[in-house]
Amino acid sequence: MVGVSTRLPGHELVSGGIADLSAGRESEASLLVTMAAPRLRGLGFPVPPADGAGASHRLYEVLAEREDGAHSRYNALVGRMVSFLRAAEHASAG
Repeated sequence: MVGVSTRLPGHELVSGGIADLSAGRESEASLLVTMAAPRLRGLGFPVPPADGAGASHRLYEVLAEREDGAHSRYNALVGRMVSFLRAAEHASAG
């Protein structure tokens, strides 16, 4: 499963995160992809190498710098990634 299907929930986060990592950009999406890199790679997604240590803390910091309600936004983003991973795992099993 190399391409990111637009039918999967959260596909825009994964596509954008992989593109940002490839370009060396830090973004909400690239930090999420870094956090989920082992599972994404296990599903065949071409996740560029990145240092995953501290990615979850850095994501929270980025969110806190931009807006109030960082905790809610963080949880929503992580939940969206989990939904993507579960859907991708289901699709690859079938």
